[in-house]
Amino acid sequence: MPQTLKVGLFMTIAMLLLAWLILSVEDLRLFGGPGTRIDARFDSVVGLDDKAAVRLAGVRVGRVDGIRLEGRRARVTLLLDEPLPLTEGTVAAIANQGLLGDKFVELLPGPEGAPPLAPGAVLDGRTPISFDQAMAKIEEIGSSIQGALGGLGGEGGGGFGSLVTSIQATADELRAVIAENRAQFAGTMRNFERFSGTLADELPRLTARIEQVLAQVDEVVGENRGDLRESMANIREVSERVQTSVDNLNLITDKIARGEGTIGKLVNSDQAHDELMSALGSVEKGVTALGDTLGRVQKLRLDLGFDGVYLADLDDSRSAFRLDLLPRGEESPRLYRVELVSDPRGRLYERSETVTVRLPDGTEETTVTDRLVRDERRYNYSVLFGVPFAERRGALWAGLIENTGGVQVDYSLLDRRFWLTFEAFDFGRERDLDPHLRLTGQWNFHRNLYLKAGYDDPLVDEFKSPFFGAGVRWSDDDLKYLLGSAPKF
Repeated sequence: MPQTLKVGLFMTIAMLLLAWLILSVEDLRLFGGPGTRIDARFDSVVGLDDKAAVRLAGVRVGRVDGIRLEGRRARVTLLLDEPLPLTEGTVAAIANQGLLGDKFVELLPGPEGAPPLAPGAVLDGRTPISFDQAMAKIEEIGSSIQGALGGLGGEGGGGFGSLVTSIQATADELRAVIAENRAQFAGTMRNFERFSGTLADELPRLTARIEQVLAQVDEVVGENRGDLRESMANIREVSERVQTSVDNLNLITDKIARGEGTIGKLVNSDQAHDELMSALGSVEKGVTALGDTLGRVQKLRLDLGFDGVYLADLDDSRSAFRLDLLPRGEESPRLYRVELVSDPRGRLYERSETVTVRLPDGTEETTVTDRLVRDERRYNYSVLFGVPFAERRGALWAGLIENTGGVQVDYSLLDRRFWLTFEAFDFGRERDLDPHLRLTGQWNFHRNLYLKAGYDDPLVDEFKSPFFGAGVRWSDDDLKYLLGSAPKF
């Protein structure tokens, strides 16, 4: 079979597989029904993405098919896979899958027996309370507590003033009750006198018992007199140390009062105080600058990726590890990428060999020979700077690609799930070979997994080859989730 027919057959199969993946992941129904659409209005849809899942009782029943602004509220279109028996009173709520999971829309059905939901009805949306709203509520509670405590010093008003007045009235009532029950109090005193008489009768016996216990204590003290003596010596030593510490403290306070030492100068010198305040001002400026720097870092999103592809014609593989710094939202137009690549083709370079031969007549003849040497495998690096275009559906990169200067263009299709990439680099190639070109198609069928296929180095017969492979990527949110889920030992 000719080589061209092999390449064409391989590319046809790859494109058919990509088309099948596109139809499967995007839920595109070429031969089925269009599904049921229901709209819902939300005050805020922060964190909810297009294509997010729609669930009923925890079961996926559809996906989000469009988010747009309607006045001051967000209108979300829900595409259901099959018609559902929804009734009036049904509510759409935004929920999270775990603490750091993706957001989805949960349908809360209306009461049983209610009329069916009318065609074209718009559901009410519930948005969970955000972190900022929770902090504002806590601040409001703190202000209320502060206001209540402020009434403590007020005269004749406030909750605490009323409490004091109430306690005073209770004391007056208690005094009146005691006056009314004076006779009972006298009876209590008579009972106490009888108790005292009983105690006087029993006191001699108790005294004898106490003398017996004291005798036993005296015996114990006599047996342990040596231990007590050592304990008293230890107490005396501790007292002496405490006295020494007090003397040192008095010495330190005297030095401070005389303005000696750093603390003394600070307490007694206005100049030292001014210098300290100036230093604190410098620290405050440094903290502010550090906060600004951390704020700029938080505007960047970190993506890590690792992929491997099989080069069909070369019967070898190529792998790459990538780190991307991308802006969050629309705040920054700058993109950064660092990549480490393991290339099986290596690289040609010239090496000079010098050979010296001694002739029969005693003279020497030196010959210099240049020959090409190839590395079997080498590790390359790429450092690229990029700018987005076409409303961030594409990006233009420039910099080092596999140790040489080059450019790269990325463009996304199908809601940024499918990406086309064209690379051109190594323009000053050895042996006057054509530049290195590469065309890649990448399908992100999962937020962390993707497939890729394409054609590499088509201008050089020695190295050209179709390729296909897969990869995995992680965002900083994924890394936070993994670190938060790690078991603690």
